Amino acid sequence: MSDRSSCLVTKLSHYIALDDDHKAQLASLEKAERDYGEGTEVYQNGDTAKDLYVVKTGWLFSYTDLPDGRRQIVKIHHPGDIIGFPDVALKHMTTTLCTAEAVTLCPFPKSSLDVILRESPRLSALLLSIGLRDQVVFIDLLRAMGRMKAQERVAYMLLDLIARLRITNHKMTDTIRLPLTQSQIGDYLGLTNVYISRTLIKMEEDGLILRHGDRMQILREDELSDMTDFRDRYADMDTSWFPGH
Repeated sequence: MSDRSSCLVTKLSHYIALDDDHKAQLASLEKAERDYGEGTEVYQNGDTAKDLYVVKTGWLFSYTDLPDGRRQIVKIHHPGDIIGFPDVALKHMTTTLCTAEAVTLCPFPKSSLDVILRESPRLSALLLSIGLRDQVVFIDLLRAMGRMKAQERVAYMLLDLIARLRITNHKMTDTIRLPLTQSQIGDYLGLTNVYISRTLIKMEEDGLILRHGDRMQILREDELSDMTDFRDRYADMDTSWFPGH
């Protein structure tokens, strides 16, 4: 697989220089490909935790069912993401993975990480750091969901998404493609579909965003960042402690 076709290589290259050995090790994780249609459950909560997945194309989300039957989306996945890290230490999956649109995934068994862990301490440190950083991002999200109003939650989500997407698309400016329904956004932010609809309309009327079909343009990013106290956790990473090779 070429570097050009690997969002994973592009994403990880943002943080450290990848040599040919690193790229070959990452390519081994993307050898197999599977296509899934929109609305497909790739795995369910409780399934045996045996595989991880590199997202090659398309968007997905991980969710869990609440006792009253409602759905809580806990993570949105983009090309370049590795899905399944939180469950590596467990025997069973703790969430259900569902596609938001047609996707291509590259599944690989957990045992495939063995080569990277043994032969590349530097790449291992990077993967560990990304997993630990995602825990900080999750804490940020909990703070936003617990303390912010509807408009602030939507603004926070948009800022978080565009910050993540810029890692694999350095040419991205102020517009993202958002292939999520209003119901899915509501399940992610803990709001009803009606609240999401009203909030997006109000933000557009206030000149904060502009919608073009499934594309969302963030017009006053600095103002939204101040409103939500948003902190970009993706642009930089402390790699000073990483092993040399």
